[in-house]
Amino acid sequence: MTGFRIAESDLDHCRRLLAGGSKSFHAASMLLPRRIAAPATALYAFCRVADDEIDLSQGKQAAMLRLLARLDAAYAGTPQDDPVDRAFAAVVHHFGIPRALPGALLEGLAWDAAGRRYENMAELEAYATRVASAVGAMMTLLMGVRDSDAIARACDLGLGMQLTNIARDIGEDAREGRLFLPLCWLREEGISAEDFLAAPRFTPSIGRLTARLLSAADRHYTRAESGIRLLPRDCRAGIGAARVIYAEIGREVERNGFDSVSRRAVVPGWRKAVLLARAAGSLVGRRDGATEPPCEAATYLVDAVAAAPRPRGLIPRGWGSRLVWALELMDQIDRDGAQQPRPFNPSTVSAD
Repeated sequence: MTGFRIAESDLDHCRRLLAGGSKSFHAASMLLPRRIAAPATALYAFCRVADDEIDLSQGKQAAMLRLLARLDAAYAGTPQDDPVDRAFAAVVHHFGIPRALPGALLEGLAWDAAGRRYENMAELEAYATRVASAVGAMMTLLMGVRDSDAIARACDLGLGMQLTNIARDIGEDAREGRLFLPLCWLREEGISAEDFLAAPRFTPSIGRLTARLLSAADRHYTRAESGIRLLPRDCRAGIGAARVIYAEIGREVERNGFDSVSRRAVVPGWRKAVLLARAAGSLVGRRDGATEPPCEAATYLVDAVAAAPRPRGLIPRGWGSRLVWALELMDQIDRDGAQQPRPFNPSTVSAD
């Protein structure tokens, strides 16, 4: 992270912003290396500000336009005079985070604000990609990893987590007037979306849909596991822990008979401790499946990272990635040298 600087006062502001209200971020920060703490704090602070701006504003469209203007300013190198904006701009420039990633998050928040519903799993995964996979991809870049396979697997982890959240919160969301279950699934079970929102209650049909969501989440968790070994060694246990703890939320929903309408699944502290111990095995991770293509919904995020120029001075982690980086750097030096004007050599001038 050579050359990376955030003003300490700006970083302190970001920390205070996250204190108390972001328990999940605090827990994750305890599991990841200290070198990632500062940029991750700045990144999550911007995500938090964006979420609050949309959530708490009366005019959602105006709030989104303000956020897009802040994003544009950060990427132009002229962030608004706000500690969060300044810290966020430092992160995106140093780590070469393509604008498509935070842009995807803002788009997902806009969909939330509009109360958007999703016809099928493909549309739901498009939403989950924006609000969760985009953040996972950005965190992977903070670890110094830009490999397309690693980014694809980070997107899988985000998808699994978001689908788990949706399965756990079906009742809570419905009581707030929100519905994320695919509409075509509801029709297959003979459930009226409006009737369910008017009087949310658990039925065997809702249980079957919850099970389908968790099954989809598990498929993404399986794909994500093979990407853990692509991360720096000091990051693997933390990411592995996040994966197993979130997957365990799904198991808790199963133990509750797939009832997440009248009950809320909570993983007890003692079980989390057991899972954290098991996460040590994630220092290796599965070896098969790492090169599978990304989920269709997340392909554009993977492509955006692949197309973005690698920031100068940021040396990738992992022997294979460092080798590729060194070869690319030498190739760039050769190209730069070829473009320089050659010095005058009198011996090359024709006597004619």
